[in-house]
Amino acid sequence: QARLEESGGGLVQAGGSLTLSCAASGRMAGRYAIGWFRRSPGQERQFVASIRSNGENPDYADSVKDRFTISRNTATNTVYLQMNSLDPEDSAVYRCAGGLDVRSELLRRPSSYVSWGQGTQVTVSS
Repeated sequence: QARLEESGGGLVQAGGSLTLSCAASGRMAGRYAIGWFRRSPGQERQFVASIRSNGENPDYADSVKDRFTISRNTATNTVYLQMNSLDPEDSAVYRCAGGLDVRSELLRRPSSYVSWGQGTQVTVSS
């Protein structure tokens, strides 16, 4: 498996930007697709974005498409989530997860992932 560690969360005003990082380490780090999920209090865990192990086929939830960009540095096995035009509804704990490369539709499901980071808090003030 792989160990995943998120960073980059924080407090930002509405309309602002943040970039989250997910650093993957371990034997499987380079072979995992990476997904980002978020959960706010009282809400279900929500898929945000995913990217394949080779850095291709980015996929986004409709709620973040055109505002968020997922990318991957395959040399360092670090995945980035650039978040622009942030809204208070984007406030949540964001977690990255690693799993084997499968179809994008399956990477939208938490059950497709075997390793999870601890999460990083994103708070967007109005």
